[in-house]
Amino acid sequence: MNKSRNNELPLGSLREVIAASPAVPPALLAIARNAYAWHHIDAELAQLSYDSRFDTELSAGMRSEAASVRALTFASARFSIEVEINDEALFGQLVPPQPGTVELRTLDGQTLDTELDEAGCFTVAPKPGSQFRLRFRTQDHSDVLTGWVTP
Repeated sequence: MNKSRNNELPLGSLREVIAASPAVPPALLAIARNAYAWHHIDAELAQLSYDSRFDTELSAGMRSEAASVRALTFASARFSIEVEINDEALFGQLVPPQPGTVELRTLDGQTLDTELDEAGCFTVAPKPGSQFRLRFRTQDHSDVLTGWVTP
């Protein structure tokens, strides 16, 4: 069986076409990575229920200096997530404590996985330098995802 190769480009020509193509803009790459993140569509979304940044803004006239720790609370049907962000690291706890993992994903697609300890605590150091979200997978098959957070 002899296949016709009339419609095929030689490998060298293909390399030239690819090399001549403009680079994909970084914003388009970020959109594509975030679209891929939708493969978590079955994960429950934990809602932000508290952000100390808003308390700081409301009481700015009452304090002499800004707090050095930002506290966040996320709530889902299965558990709550307490997070503190300081200048160097991110600390958190799953309440009630459950064994499992936490995945930190930055807006540019980088990920870091860490284990929850017996108290449901986790640490990420250094703190993320850009927007991030957390995904919790517990041994009872819970899968919970936070919204994007700006550190």
